[in-house]
Amino acid sequence: MESRNIGTATVPAIGLGCMNLSHAYGVPPDERDAVALLHRAFELGVRHFDTAALYGFGANESLVGKAMKSLRSEIHLASKCGMTGVDGKRVIDGRPETLVKTIDESLQRLQTDHIDLYYLHRWDKTVPIEDSVGALAEMVSAGKIGGIGLSEVSANTLHKAHAVHPVTAVQTEYSLWTRNAELACLETCRELGVAFVAFSPLARGFLAAPMDPTAFAERDIRRGMPRFQEPAFSDNAALYKTFASLSEKAGVSTGELALAWVLSRGEHIVAIPGTRSMAHLEENVATLDLSIDASVLAEAGALINQSSVAGPRYPAATQVEIDTEEFQPA
Repeated sequence: MESRNIGTATVPAIGLGCMNLSHAYGVPPDERDAVALLHRAFELGVRHFDTAALYGFGANESLVGKAMKSLRSEIHLASKCGMTGVDGKRVIDGRPETLVKTIDESLQRLQTDHIDLYYLHRWDKTVPIEDSVGALAEMVSAGKIGGIGLSEVSANTLHKAHAVHPVTAVQTEYSLWTRNAELACLETCRELGVAFVAFSPLARGFLAAPMDPTAFAERDIRRGMPRFQEPAFSDNAALYKTFASLSEKAGVSTGELALAWVLSRGEHIVAIPGTRSMAHLEENVATLDLSIDASVLAEAGALINQSSVAGPRYPAATQVEIDTEEFQPA
């Protein structure tokens, strides 16, 4: 399997985003099914597992901790702080004292004495990034975490953080239909030797299979995302149809083509698709054994990009929390 580096660790280029086993896409699967999927991922060669204190307000860390305890020494474990559930509500809090409290809670849920990669899930814009990273640096010194990560940050914020303590990885949404990282962060990561971890590389499932947003579960976060709402979704669905024809001609699935495109954008990129489906999990990992012609990848990129996709990726209320560079309207 093709491998990539995250700090001093070498992992397969495709990891597993564990979020939707507990969070964000309606009713989560039965625990037994979720554990089975995590174990199957390991059997297939996946070694980088990504969770967060936010997901299920701690439930996802508990799930991953329980499922992977016996395999802990063989996996690269990532989690996140700075955005958690407080009294049933999502709260962004990057104060050092909060992060110090969160790491101990996460270690307990994950049933481990250290986390290999610990991200600031969101930069709390009321707290200097240097202060939050300083608290994470103390965790490194204490042996509680192996490396510092940042999520959804700009190149400028990355530089400020990196000056306090070397940053191991930046995690940001990146796919054919979300290209914000290409404005600056992707290249800045390469220059600084920082791994770039692409979440939602399948565009929140859009590029994996045909979908019907009207069938989304009541608490599915995609219901509030403009790209899945009309009239944008109909335009995007037409793009998908053409994309599916391209993948069929290439002899691969749409999901495989989408993942291969992401990985082709830089050797410092690791993709972490999430899924509840064993079949999709196996298909995702199988991408690492494929060889897709560069001309096909280029055609995919020309077809689906920031100019062709309809609608912003987040609603306005969520967008103000994000620090990534944004494309200016044409």
